[in-house]
Amino acid sequence: MRGPGFGSYAPDEVAWLLTDLSDLELEAPVEEREEAVQSGGAHYAESLPQEYQPDAEYMQLYRSALAAGAPRLARAVATVAELVLAERGRDVVLVSLARAGTPVGVLLRRWARHAHGLDLPHYAVSIVRGRGIDRLALHHLAAHHDPERVVFVDGWTGKGAISRELSAALAEHERDTGARFDPDLAVLADPGRCATTFGTRDDWLIASACLNSTVSGLVSRTVLNPRLLHPGQYHGAKFYADLAPADVSNDFLDTVTAEFACVTAAAPPTDRTADFAGRRAVDEIVDAYGIGEANLVKPGVGETTRVLLRRVPWRVLVRAGAPADDLAHVRLLAERRGVPVEEVEGLPYSCVGLIHPRFTRGATGADGLAAAAP
Repeated sequence: MRGPGFGSYAPDEVAWLLTDLSDLELEAPVEEREEAVQSGGAHYAESLPQEYQPDAEYMQLYRSALAAGAPRLARAVATVAELVLAERGRDVVLVSLARAGTPVGVLLRRWARHAHGLDLPHYAVSIVRGRGIDRLALHHLAAHHDPERVVFVDGWTGKGAISRELSAALAEHERDTGARFDPDLAVLADPGRCATTFGTRDDWLIASACLNSTVSGLVSRTVLNPRLLHPGQYHGAKFYADLAPADVSNDFLDTVTAEFACVTAAAPPTDRTADFAGRRAVDEIVDAYGIGEANLVKPGVGETTRVLLRRVPWRVLVRAGAPADDLAHVRLLAERRGVPVEEVEGLPYSCVGLIHPRFTRGATGADGLAAAAP
């Protein structure tokens, strides 16, 4: 599917390998979804969170973050694109992991056109933690392109869960079909140190992380629900056409693209070893806070924002001395949801979001901070 029939991006910017579920009511209250997920009654990808609708104050923070960060974003895009083109060839096929990877894929495609006059194919596909990548989408890609030319794209890494999910799913697909896709994930920011193709390993604010569908082509996060989707269908998603008045998807792209002319030679990172140091840091946080489950620890600015927008947050950890501008929206969201922010010396990420452990809507503790007994 392509815009404007699905999504608000121009039709040449991205092809969505998804099933259109726009006519279905899939949204559930955050607390209801959290309880169902943590109790084992449902998988997080079977429903959708209710879309956060930012007010004027929050949107001003987003605009300020974009204005301040656009030059850095443009440099990161250039760095990643040049690495990909130099190492994987000028005939690569960009495949974004929907939805956070989609605007990044569009920007990489725009850089390739700006700097090299290339017109790269770009798709968006679904990957679901614990369920793998959309196998039907892989079959489509292998039928129309050389799998060796495919480069998977995302916005950032946290603790490396999606990187591991991608590697495992592609290895299984190769065993079953013989088609080999390269599992290396190209990202703008790799604070988790689990990618070898990245723009930076700093944990900084990529402005698109501040918002949901309204900065991602008006497309929801992906859905994998066996009651709604049948064999032979791609994973699903919704097109929120009704949110068009609030859509900033193309403005985000245009703001970053306008900085391309100012980008000088993009120097590749010197150390590109993937040592998954971020996961070790997460394990230490799990032990220190008695959470008991690494999936409830979401490291990095982007992942912390997701916790505050879509989950039931418990605490936010902030590295002492982290850049205030990168965390202004995090602090505002935390204040509005009554979530304590704790400064931590030596935190390897700018911030870390902790999901409320063992959450039920009757969780103990008048302040909402105590975890209910298992």
